[in-house]
Amino acid sequence: MTHLPLTENLAPNGKAPDRATPRHVAVVMDGNGRWARQRYMPRFFGHKQGVDTLVRAVNTFAERGVEYLTVFAFSSENWKRPSDEVSGLMGLVLVAVSKYLTKMAGDGVRIRIIGDRSAVSDKLRDAWDRAESLTANNRRITLSVAFNYGGRWDVVQACRQALADGVKPEDFDESYLSRHMALSFAPDPDLFIRTGGEMRMSNFLLWQAAYSELFFTECLWPDFGDAQIDAALTAYAQRDRRFGGIRPAQVASDGS
Repeated sequence: MTHLPLTENLAPNGKAPDRATPRHVAVVMDGNGRWARQRYMPRFFGHKQGVDTLVRAVNTFAERGVEYLTVFAFSSENWKRPSDEVSGLMGLVLVAVSKYLTKMAGDGVRIRIIGDRSAVSDKLRDAWDRAESLTANNRRITLSVAFNYGGRWDVVQACRQALADGVKPEDFDESYLSRHMALSFAPDPDLFIRTGGEMRMSNFLLWQAAYSELFFTECLWPDFGDAQIDAALTAYAQRDRRFGGIRPAQVASDGS
């Protein structure tokens, strides 16, 4: 688990965040294709609806006090999908940036892209650069979009940086690795949500989500609205997060 300095664990107003509200939420947005198939529509329309759902969800999470939202948009394994679906997804990203960037910038959303950019087009990289630059000073909520991302890739690229830096084995620890991970600018996710009914992490934030609370729902991502968000946040508030330890009251009880 990443242990950030105390000042970095404070909310933007300088106060300690409400522990009943997750500071950082990660989401595997699963179910777009099935949502479209249930409506006898091509898979692309499910992805398109999924983008609209994401834009609404960002605002809802921000209203609920979440500071960081990280979503799994395209995994490094998704290249195995049919070429027409992959090209459609690439085009959809460009359309989404054009359609929603100004609105999200005005809503105080900071956009960051994580993942291996080497495999995408210059046009797509330019769109991402524009989105990150335009929203760089926003502080309401940080939306990190994982694109061509994989948790194993993330660990490997961080280790490669360590090798390139000539780090000695005795100096290589969890803290060093965390500083070189793709989400080094954010605290570890408190809550990990997966829609669509599957119960696996699918190579998403494997390092960062080591102590995340997990929430799985049958709801398909395009249908994931305010009610589902509130259900996930309510479930999180009822969890007892001990990070491998035990409650002080239990320690006293065991010692008596």
